[in-house]
Amino acid sequence: MQQQEIHEFLKKYFQSNQCEILEDHSSHLVVQLTVEMDKALMNRPFYWHYLEKTGGEPNPQKLTLITDSAQAPEDLKGEVIHFGSPRLHQIFASTKELAGFIRLYEDIQQQGTAKHSLFPWLNLNVKVSYQCDRKKDVFLSVALNLISGEVLDEFHDKVLSLKMTPKIPDFSFTLSPLIKHKSGLSRLDTFIRKNYVETDDHSWAEEAINRWNADLQLLEHFYEDMEEKNESYYTEKEALRAQYEPKIDISIVNGGLFYLTDSFYRQKIHA
Repeated sequence: MQQQEIHEFLKKYFQSNQCEILEDHSSHLVVQLTVEMDKALMNRPFYWHYLEKTGGEPNPQKLTLITDSAQAPEDLKGEVIHFGSPRLHQIFASTKELAGFIRLYEDIQQQGTAKHSLFPWLNLNVKVSYQCDRKKDVFLSVALNLISGEVLDEFHDKVLSLKMTPKIPDFSFTLSPLIKHKSGLSRLDTFIRKNYVETDDHSWAEEAINRWNADLQLLEHFYEDMEEKNESYYTEKEALRAQYEPKIDISIVNGGLFYLTDSFYRQKIHA
């Protein structure tokens, strides 16, 4: 995830949660939090508890997030945000809680009274975590057409240009899915595993196992004069396993059901 992508993600996140963007520069954002977002992000439970008890006037904080420290003003005070920073991970977690699932419809510029059919797309935004003594996260956005069964990757980027609405537009109707949602989720899981996880370069796992074996040899050498291994030996051995053992974790960040026109279907799936 590049810094510009982080900047745009943060902007959309706060706008979606009704926070006013006070400053939007290429290097930073200044955001006026709502009461709800202050409670979610700023870790001030005692302040809000006191305010609710006394009936005082709420004063949610402003948040300055620096997404490009090289270009930001030298005297700017704020939090530097990058992939892996605690604040960004907190916002990712908040996104999962606040918007676990969404239903949106393509808002068509209607001319006349002709009706438009909308195709159902089941979307998943997922995080694939490659873990050993090091860690790498990869974010994917995939969607399944619940009528044709075709899968589209980079779905989030492809729908960004569309005008969407939470209500079915006038003169539009949704097509009933032929694929059940549960089956759709299973298909997307299979697609992610076969097209991303299984085909990826797994040399990182082999390298982790080599580092693991090297440290195991040192451990064995340290305890080689002991006739019987004690509890400390087994504790350290287990700690090495927990540290180095390669693991791949696939977790859902959020998802949605998108009803899109046939023109989107033809343009994107055959592009």
